[in-house]
Amino acid sequence: MPELSLENIEFIKILAISDAAILQAGMNDATRRKLDDEIGVILREYYHENTIGTQTGWTEKLLQVGIDEDSGKAAIACARRLGIDIS
Repeated sequence: MPELSLENIEFIKILAISDAAILQAGMNDATRRKLDDEIGVILREYYHENTIGTQTGWTEKLLQVGIDEDSGKAAIACARRLGIDIS
């Protein structure tokens, strides 16, 4: 399970406010792996907690670092447009 490092928090915040097309154009292999291996896992578990009620704890963790429900939804939408599996 990935941890909520400062880098992961910043990635999620960037996803929440960015245009996926611009991110896609500047994405390298290392960034893609980070999104697949860590950010995708966090956002997927956050999504499951908020849709099917699994108790992952990510909602509270993200709220504590200033990522509210709207930002979480925006980050998930952007990640999906980048091809990250969130379902």
